[in-house]
Amino acid sequence: MSQHAWKKAQRYGIALQGETLFYSTDATLEHLLEFASVAPECTCFTRLPPQQFAEKLELIYQQNSGSAQLIAEDINNSDDLNTLSEEIPTNEDLLNEQSDAPVIRLINAVLSEAIKEHASDIHIEVFEKAMSIRFRVDGILRPVVQPNKKLAALLISRIKIMAKLDIAEKRLPQDGRITLKIGQRNVDVRVSTLPSQHGERVVLRLLDKSSLRLSIDKLDMSAADTHSLKNLLALPHGIILVTGPTGSGKSTTLYAILSALNSPERNVLTVEDPIEYELEGIGQTQVNSRVDMSFSRGLRAILRQDPDVVMVGEIRDNETAQIAVQASLTGHLVLSTLHTNSACGAVTRLRDMGVEPFLLSSSLVGVIAQRLVRRLCPHCKTAHAVRPQEQQLLQAHGINASHLWQAKGCTACRQSGYQGRMAIHELLLATPELRDAIHNERHERELEQIQRRHHLSLLANGLRVAAEGMTSLEEILRVTSEGQTPTDGRE
Repeated sequence: MSQHAWKKAQRYGIALQGETLFYSTDATLEHLLEFASVAPECTCFTRLPPQQFAEKLELIYQQNSGSAQLIAEDINNSDDLNTLSEEIPTNEDLLNEQSDAPVIRLINAVLSEAIKEHASDIHIEVFEKAMSIRFRVDGILRPVVQPNKKLAALLISRIKIMAKLDIAEKRLPQDGRITLKIGQRNVDVRVSTLPSQHGERVVLRLLDKSSLRLSIDKLDMSAADTHSLKNLLALPHGIILVTGPTGSGKSTTLYAILSALNSPERNVLTVEDPIEYELEGIGQTQVNSRVDMSFSRGLRAILRQDPDVVMVGEIRDNETAQIAVQASLTGHLVLSTLHTNSACGAVTRLRDMGVEPFLLSSSLVGVIAQRLVRRLCPHCKTAHAVRPQEQQLLQAHGINASHLWQAKGCTACRQSGYQGRMAIHELLLATPELRDAIHNERHERELEQIQRRHHLSLLANGLRVAAEGMTSLEEILRVTSEGQTPTDGRE
């Protein structure tokens, strides 16, 4: 379906898919008869309410808007930057854009396919003899299309124009942002360019606002961990940290926590880099290095705004850490993130940043460590009896299971065996025993032993969801990096 056909279908409330003609309840009989007369292949007519018709039309467009591969092969190499600049749309709704400029059509197709496949990132790379476009889906990169390398300059310049970047600057990295509408979905695109040996490479991070799960009950936590987290959020002050590597879902967890805390009785303020999602009723501030607006400077300013809850996007340095600790000790609930491999690793990291143990033991109330694992495809996953080596690993973590599931692959999951992702967590709560251990500067290993007397480790939580059939044992071991074989029972 072309963009022109999509607009016509939207206007008249009539759309054709295969041999089925879908029409809205507000479509006129005249238009129905006219449409049917030029579509003799119609054998089935389906009547839908306006909202359902709009959703069906969006689905038809996404399925038939054209493969990026086919559009790439049809690109006209005569397009130049002047023509490209003249065709910048004033309306950034991709589906409403009527221009058929080849490069624009290619970008539109790539973005539409990426959203349809729930990709988190698009990688556009230029090599000596080729150009490659890859999607990161469920944490794994896969090739999508390889356009002619001659198109690289046009394609990248077009993206830089959309992101309001300097198209003439190719020697320095640049960062920008694009706000798009694809059908009825609002998508933020963060654009990063980087000079490379054979030309600039571009990475686009897609933030689909419609897919954000802003509820603690939808964070994939166990019932016990969800209950513990809700108890943490009821505390009037203290520091709550979310830890994990890049791309582990920390932002989603933080936004879910902020949504739970958001109420007219609270003043909730944040300082972020960047603001990924706008939350109604919460004051959000953007870090800006160009004007020396850092996390620490933003946090100082926020504390003069009479806040109840403060969220700092990331604790990166000693200054931010010290201010966050002092804020928590003066009656504020402080939320932030750290890049550590475990919950107890957050304690070590803050110590290394110069936070005194007696202050840390008084201010820290909880840490959530997490990873994202791929869900097994429900259409093709297969069960097998637990093998002796697997049984040994499960029992070492107190889990009993007779069967495990593994990936197979089908058309629904593009032969990957996985479809979507979920989070696994590890909670560290500041019990009196843990506070004493932090105050006395106990080793991280001792902190882990205390934590595991009250909550499951990250690996144990992963094994639990594997035993429930939501993911595979191989996926858990890959993500937690606890070992190479099922015989490794280390924690």
